[in-house]
Amino acid sequence: MKLLIIGGVAGGATAAARARRLNEDAEIILFERGEYISFANCGLPYYIGDVIKERKSLLVTTVADFQKRYAIDIRVFTEVTAIDRKSREVEVKNLQTGETYRESYDKIILSPGAEPFKPPIEGIDLDNIYNLRNIPDSDRIKQFVDEKKPKSAVVVGGGFIGLEMAENLAFRGVKTAIIEKLDQVMPSLDFEMASFMSAHLKEKGVECILGDGIRAFSKNGDGLTLHTENGKKMDCDMAILSIGVTPENRLARKAGLEIGKRGGVKVSATMQTSDPDIYAVGDAVEVTDYITGLNAMTALAGPANKQGRIAADNVMGRRSIFRGTLGTSVVKLFDLTVASTGANERFLKANDIPFLASYTHSGSHASYYPGAEMMAIKLFFSPSSGKVLGAQIIGKDGVDKRIDVIATALHGSMTVYDLEELELAYAPPYSSAKDPVNIAGFVAANILKGDVKNINWNELIDMDPETDILIDFRNVDELKEAGKINGALHIPLPELRKRLSELDPEKNYIAFCAIGLRGYVGYRLMSQKGFKVKNLSGGYKTFLGAKAKIMAESPATQLWRAE
Repeated sequence: MKLLIIGGVAGGATAAARARRLNEDAEIILFERGEYISFANCGLPYYIGDVIKERKSLLVTTVADFQKRYAIDIRVFTEVTAIDRKSREVEVKNLQTGETYRESYDKIILSPGAEPFKPPIEGIDLDNIYNLRNIPDSDRIKQFVDEKKPKSAVVVGGGFIGLEMAENLAFRGVKTAIIEKLDQVMPSLDFEMASFMSAHLKEKGVECILGDGIRAFSKNGDGLTLHTENGKKMDCDMAILSIGVTPENRLARKAGLEIGKRGGVKVSATMQTSDPDIYAVGDAVEVTDYITGLNAMTALAGPANKQGRIAADNVMGRRSIFRGTLGTSVVKLFDLTVASTGANERFLKANDIPFLASYTHSGSHASYYPGAEMMAIKLFFSPSSGKVLGAQIIGKDGVDKRIDVIATALHGSMTVYDLEELELAYAPPYSSAKDPVNIAGFVAANILKGDVKNINWNELIDMDPETDILIDFRNVDELKEAGKINGALHIPLPELRKRLSELDPEKNYIAFCAIGLRGYVGYRLMSQKGFKVKNLSGGYKTFLGAKAKIMAESPATQLWRAE
């Protein structure tokens, strides 16, 4: 068996190690265009920000160590330029010497990864404009920051890398702004959840310019001027491009392998391409979305590692399958942790998948134990079966734990009723007797059982101010501290029973409080007394996250304005 692995890092290096463990006698050659076969690319922004002090910490393993452990022929600074499927050979170029040669194969595992998307923007190749994909990229950026000590930077794109770079440049004392063409940062989240991130960035001194793209770059002395599509000009010392990535499919396309609609290499559940002797893994492949069965692409290290292992299994005769991706992710943004798993609302709507959504706000641990922090959870579930479809969580502490629980529930095809019953670890410093995941399950199950009729923030846009009345159950001091919604009727929940006579049974009431619990309690009281009422899911806190969009789209903007 002669196995060629084209590309290292998460997918390729994992495949190489697994293949050797399964077959000590196989000839295994790993080709890598760069210098490093396995490095922590997710750690690159933190190295630039001096959070990770030692560059060597980014190296998962060295070429010498990998060769010693696994007896694999590793050829760095070497590019495979073509695959001749008929003769079962590849064309190889040594990037240092220019030498070209051919290498035969029995099987191939492709792991070319993805490359930064580089749109045809005027001036995009000017100095001081950087991408961040690998260690040499991080070296260039860090050297510029260390030596030139820039005072200002613009990050173009508000995805994972863009947000992490904004945070780490701010750590280095660089005044940083983010320009994002969408109306929100973090495209994997829904608008009202992402708005918490924008607000937090503003608190930390990072400007967010949303709904605007870059039209051109121009030179400005030793710095740059950015010209936006909306006519704005911004001067800065450096710019980081984080506009997204595209799968590196050139080699596969040239070899005649089948390419999917999203541009990724099409693979089966065994990671096999349209050629039975060629497998592909990582950011360059199209796989199956675990929840829906639809095609998906996920540029995440976790799935790439798993796929590398699975491809090696199948190459070496051990059947193994990749069951699909959930897209589970987490990102640190200053004091916030932001995580998601499964489908988001845009995806569900775009693919006509029936769903319901609920919002909950829960403490990271028992409120009486010092240091509890609130986290916001948006949960998606099937209206018929209650099957969990996805979740988004934002908070300061304990977010990663809860998203992992829900990701596990998704993988197990569990329902919101299962979330209610999960027995999760509890002690006051770590959780509450009713964990935030349990609370999310309770609220979702209440909807399905008919115990509450919820209304989500986006439905407020179509409310009629003549017939629909917001009723606020918070206390007076909360209104003074947190603000209120203009036009809302205010009755503190403890006074509701005595003041029912003030309400009009012909009107439609929308009950809310700070986070939804008192709104639910008030809903139960009013509904049993014959009033037409719904509960605003997630309460005033979720409303604040969506306020900008409600104000922009609602004809009744005066009614819904928060003061």
